[in-house]
Amino acid sequence: MQVALIEYARNVVGMEGANSTEFNKNSKFPVVGLITEWVDGEGKVEERTEKSDLGGTMRLGAQLCHLAEGTKARELYGNATIHERHRHRYEVNNVLRPQIEEAGLVVSGLSADKKLVEIIENPEHPWFVACQFHPEFTSTPRDGHPLFEGFVAAAGKNQRGEL
Repeated sequence: MQVALIEYARNVVGMEGANSTEFNKNSKFPVVGLITEWVDGEGKVEERTEKSDLGGTMRLGAQLCHLAEGTKARELYGNATIHERHRHRYEVNNVLRPQIEEAGLVVSGLSADKKLVEIIENPEHPWFVACQFHPEFTSTPRDGHPLFEGFVAAAGKNQRGEL
């Protein structure tokens, strides 16, 4: 999702040089950045930096996600909330998020506290859905993940000229 967001910010929003601070710490438009404040299991705010223990700076495990009505994600999952597995340190920069949404990108999934972007969609594209979590962690050959099944279905429709 992060690289898709960077591409959208650069080529649709017009944020020349938009990037992640993981790749360019001096980007004029850091649309993705390292989370520096986390709330621990006891509700205390913990400060972290890029020099903190790698495992200690990651968002790990199953996380609650709220899905927006009228989105592909909500249609595919058929639920208002889901749980998906994470393993990452960087998140969407909410300071730049309004500009990106004004340009047409839809945030279709938000974290439990509704502060972190989990899923983005471009409604102007036949299939532009990207997620912050790892759907491959919960997909099996017998029980495909809703996002993978949706992508394959869209590819089939595209091949048949239905999109």
